[in-house]
Amino acid sequence: MLTALGFLLVLLWRHALVWSSLRSLGAGVLLLGLSPGEFSAVFTTDMLEFWVASLFLVMGVVALPPISASVLRRRMEEASTKSTGSSGIMAAGLRSFRKRGIGIAASVVVFFLYAAAFTAPLISPWNPYQQQDFLVTALRAPLTSIDALVLQEKKGITIPLRQGERLEDRLTNILIEDLQFLRSRGETHRVVFVDSYSIQDDTVIYNQGPREKTLHRHELATPDTPLQSVRSSLFLLGTDQYGRDILSRVIYGSRISLSIGFLVVLISVTLGTVIGVSSGYFGGIVDNVLMRIVDVLIAFPALFLILIIIATFGNSIFLIVVTLSFTGWMGVARIVRGQVLSLKEQEFILAARSLGLSHPRIILRHLVPNTLTPVIVAATLRIGSIILTEAGLSFLGLGVQPPTPSWGNIINEGRDSLLNHWWISTFPGIAILMTVICFNLIGDGVRDALDPRMRD
Repeated sequence: MLTALGFLLVLLWRHALVWSSLRSLGAGVLLLGLSPGEFSAVFTTDMLEFWVASLFLVMGVVALPPISASVLRRRMEEASTKSTGSSGIMAAGLRSFRKRGIGIAASVVVFFLYAAAFTAPLISPWNPYQQQDFLVTALRAPLTSIDALVLQEKKGITIPLRQGERLEDRLTNILIEDLQFLRSRGETHRVVFVDSYSIQDDTVIYNQGPREKTLHRHELATPDTPLQSVRSSLFLLGTDQYGRDILSRVIYGSRISLSIGFLVVLISVTLGTVIGVSSGYFGGIVDNVLMRIVDVLIAFPALFLILIIIATFGNSIFLIVVTLSFTGWMGVARIVRGQVLSLKEQEFILAARSLGLSHPRIILRHLVPNTLTPVIVAATLRIGSIILTEAGLSFLGLGVQPPTPSWGNIINEGRDSLLNHWWISTFPGIAILMTVICFNLIGDGVRDALDPRMRD
């Protein structure tokens, strides 16, 4: 329930952005059906990011309360009847995991990290790519507050609207207006950051570093009450050498690091399970060929292989995911093969063969479900190492490339000024440390919970 309350607070805080996102989503769906060409002309990835964030936030507000109520009711029923529920290994493991406070706390932290990654466009206070007035905003320490003048001039580049009266034109205009509103985070007026300012009659004098500039009073957003056009902006974690907000970049960087960790583990675990089951079940020449391939790949240094592939074919998020996936499945394949070799001699597998069940049915219905326990443990422990690998590649300049933020390249950007401007590299480093520790704690908790010898 506390999580649902947190989602609701974010929804109320960013209600204007959420409404604009959902309205543009509806207009985009209609425009895609009416005129795919016009939709593709105005569609950007920024729109998609805000759509995903808003849908995730709304679904969290709607779905979390009934889910929490259902879980609470079921636990109360179990407590009142003194029942241990299902005797299955997964159900027993879940009950055991709930008793491990450290594992539960780590799971909560990971959930909020992924929630922050999904809702990054909504909860980030600034655009992570925004470089504005860096003479004033560059290399500011954490908790720094900077004065800013709000002007009548609109922020960014104004995209011209369509002049037609067709439904397609009106939908296109909705998308254009909402896109500009979302990109500016609801702040449609241009903002000028200043070190100091003074108002003398109809002239505003302000300083940006060594420069002194002036503007007319009527250029302010509220010329009649000029002090209302001055606001103070807080940079909670400071700024980098380009004046970009570190907090926003760390939040956006979580999307890259967490998504790469999840996708790589999903692909490598799936591939390792398929190869391990095939090798263990069919045996013979299939087992010999597949295991020799595994032996060769394990013997080859994975890091050097990754570096060679990225240096040869270039660096992109897609290539990083594919490379890390196809160099990390061998351990899972060996684990699954060992499980299958033991299971295929059990009575229920022999009975299934006697009944004439097909190989795919025996594998999918009987073998794979019984090999999931070690696979789940391996997957949870693997995510942390994948995040570290991706951060290391980005730090070396072989991973995600600037200006796209990831935790690794943010640390790389601050390494030359680590002593004087420590906050640039410190906060993404703390994020990596906390995430990896939490995934390792979850993996340890899952391993102990699924091991009957470790249960209370």
